[in-house]
Amino acid sequence: MKVAISALAPDLDAQVDPRFGRCQHFVIVDPESMEFETLDNSSAMAAGGAGISTAQTIADKGVGVVLTGNCGPNAYQALSAAGVQVVTGASGRIRNAVEAYKAGKLQPNAQPSVGSHYGAGMGGARGIGRGTGRAMVSRGDPQATNPEEEIETLKSQT
Repeated sequence: MKVAISALAPDLDAQVDPRFGRCQHFVIVDPESMEFETLDNSSAMAAGGAGISTAQTIADKGVGVVLTGNCGPNAYQALSAAGVQVVTGASGRIRNAVEAYKAGKLQPNAQPSVGSHYGAGMGGARGIGRGTGRAMVSRGDPQATNPEEEIETLKSQT
């Protein structure tokens, strides 16, 4: 059975990437022999659907288990539908994560570990600036002429 681990670099001494769908690489390991191959994640920079696309790529490689830091609901559902077990909470070096899994210290999840768009940056949340880098800021009373008046206006608004 092959195990795919989300990785920051393409080797066994790399750190586990905490993201599944947007990780840069996967290290696909035979846990018995520790023979491995690497796979660049072509979906890492996708505008949308990175988790689902990545899950399909991993399933197509014949992987039985994924070790990662976190896995969102879309990727989790796609992996589960393909019969791939998802194990989150993996961290440290790839080889150590595989050893922890073999020792039973990491167990498959029954559900996703994070919400949608987690790996897209800042937890996937977009504030009132809608991801444009701008935010709408209330400047208080436009008639306020000095900082003290503006502070008083803002206090009254809260």
